[in-house]
Amino acid sequence: MSNHADEPSADKRQPRQSRLVKATLECDRFGRFDVTVRNVSQTGIGGQGPHILDRGERLTVHLPGHGAMAGTVRWVDDRRFGIETDAEIHIDQLRAAHGGGLPSADQSVEFRIVPPPKIVSRRPGLTTGVSPQHPGKSDWNTR
Repeated sequence: MSNHADEPSADKRQPRQSRLVKATLECDRFGRFDVTVRNVSQTGIGGQGPHILDRGERLTVHLPGHGAMAGTVRWVDDRRFGIETDAEIHIDQLRAAHGGGLPSADQSVEFRIVPPPKIVSRRPGLTTGVSPQHPGKSDWNTR
């Protein structure tokens, strides 16, 4: 069920940065649980988690590089959500908490093809239709 009706209009919204960050939320209904933050602005976060939150629900947001901060759920779409925080989010502190290497969600990552492991396909003790005339040879094609 999409509940974007009370979302601020595009001209009132803070600029967002696409980020993939693990964070923790804490609320009365579910206790403390991990979420994935996909968008960050100075005034809030957008992400997804294991629970369906309620619009207007108050909770505590734990972001890397920040202390605990209170927030309000502004929109919900299944397990995706948008939360407006009471305190300002500092993107530079978020980046520093990850050693300065916080990649944006749309940044390309090096791609490598890893060869499959070399496995011996012989299975000791397994026999499949052994020919009595030729021990050690299968007779599957003579049937």
